[in-house]
Amino acid sequence: MHAYDLILTLTGGLTAALVLGYVTHRLGLSPIVGYLLAGTLVGPHTPGFIADAALAEQLAEIGVILLMFGVGLQFHIEELLAVRRVAIPGAIAQSAVATGLGVLLAWAFGWDRPGGLVFGLALSVASTVVLVRVLAENNHLHTQAGHIAVGWLVVEDLFTVIALVLLPGLFGADDRQVPLWAALAMTALKVSALVAFTSIVGVRLIPRVLDYVANTRSRELFTLTVLVIALGIAVGSALLFSVSMALGAFLAGMVVGRSEYSLRAASEALPMKDAFAVLFFVSVGMLLDPGALLEAPGLVLGALAIVLIGKPLVALVLIWAMKYPFRIALTVAIALSQIGEFSFILATIGRSLGVLSPGATNVLVATSIVSIVLNPILYRGIAPLDRWITARPALARWLNRRDGAPEPNAAVPVSADPAYRAVVIGYGPTGRTVVRLLRDNGIEPTVIELNLESVRELREAGVKAVYGDATIADTLSAAGVASAGSLILGSAGMPNGTEVLRMARRANPAIRVLARTSYLRDVPAMQAAGADSVYSGEGEVALAFIEDLLDRLGATAEQIDRERARAHRELVEDA
Repeated sequence: MHAYDLILTLTGGLTAALVLGYVTHRLGLSPIVGYLLAGTLVGPHTPGFIADAALAEQLAEIGVILLMFGVGLQFHIEELLAVRRVAIPGAIAQSAVATGLGVLLAWAFGWDRPGGLVFGLALSVASTVVLVRVLAENNHLHTQAGHIAVGWLVVEDLFTVIALVLLPGLFGADDRQVPLWAALAMTALKVSALVAFTSIVGVRLIPRVLDYVANTRSRELFTLTVLVIALGIAVGSALLFSVSMALGAFLAGMVVGRSEYSLRAASEALPMKDAFAVLFFVSVGMLLDPGALLEAPGLVLGALAIVLIGKPLVALVLIWAMKYPFRIALTVAIALSQIGEFSFILATIGRSLGVLSPGATNVLVATSIVSIVLNPILYRGIAPLDRWITARPALARWLNRRDGAPEPNAAVPVSADPAYRAVVIGYGPTGRTVVRLLRDNGIEPTVIELNLESVRELREAGVKAVYGDATIADTLSAAGVASAGSLILGSAGMPNGTEVLRMARRANPAIRVLARTSYLRDVPAMQAAGADSVYSGEGEVALAFIEDLLDRLGATAEQIDRERARAHRELVEDA
């Protein structure tokens, strides 16, 4: 019966998430809203099908581990250092103000101090998923404002990780006679031991294990290895070091992220993270009791005011005061005016420690849904507001009087002319020749290859190389397909080669695609998928035979070219 309940919960929860996620996506909202509403729909507070909340929460624990592993995997200290002058002090100040406002709001409604602190912390941290999506959809991710927002979020994420570590030490149910300073010292000692173990043993051992597995060329074994690393270190940190599994997963992600396998792990081994993350959001949505919100509407409105007004206002003033243009300050402020996955992780920890009531989680879920719905709408208002300000020169001069201030160290890299950039898939004999000819003619190649030794060889030779599977969109993106002039599919017989071409066309409709295939019968499919020119092994061998025979019979160069063109035309027509 337990297995049946598990399957029923999985099927019902994921089906509702699929339907409502699709609906919210079509409405231009974040699918997270759909997942949360799906949880409410299958939860105990609404009529109809009711999923097993306990099972959903257990599955959601895996979602939390994989989410934190993904955060560690994509955590780039360089992004933070590039905008540290604004991101670090700004995020600290904004988080402190938002947490303080949350604590005051909780106290006003009679909550105790621990509950107010966790509630305030949950209101202070924005959603990585929502922020990156909003910036990317508006082509602002790689602008100065986008870099500041991402760096700001990195600092907030670090605060969340620290909070996840400290909360059990502060409010754990262990021996209450232990002084607070002793509990914190013991927690710090355990965390330091885990970090040291991960840094020393993990950095040496994990890449070596991944080397052995990668050499098998088995995608299944690679995926399984990454999952074992993520779950194993997470569980080990709880059993051996008595710290949160979320912290262990974050550190494991950082170790893999510093290796050459970071992109492949993110693109191949973590797609299932999305499924478990969906279950996490569904399990949170199941906690929402719409009727209970009517009992304390002031609390919900107060939380919304902190997220939608208090947080962005603090960020706006701080960034503008640090001598940035008003539009950049406004862009970052609005991008941060929402809460999401980390707020729920904090709420989950708070509930498990007994310091946060179900009513508090209810308010956080409602606040998240409303803020995520409004965030893209508010973001679309930036451009009209900027035009309105520009139309008033006096106001524009006053708001932007600080434009001449020094920029942070970050700078958006200037891409080479697309005509002189090419992405080459595969580094076999054909790929090697193509790369050499490209470099000899002043065209910068970027190679996508699944052989790690070849990737290392290319990088040592000064050639850009991406280790990963070209059939995955993230790999093509990392290789810079969107800004390249040419894509050369040099591997014949690649599984899903046509899908690679379609993804490349979607990312860059203007890119010129040259493809190689083994058989003439595959040429039409490659052309239909977006290849400008397709060369088949069968066809080229036939043409070489014709050229050799005609040359031996004394044909002129013009006759050979004419016959070659005719044969090529006939081969294509017969394919």
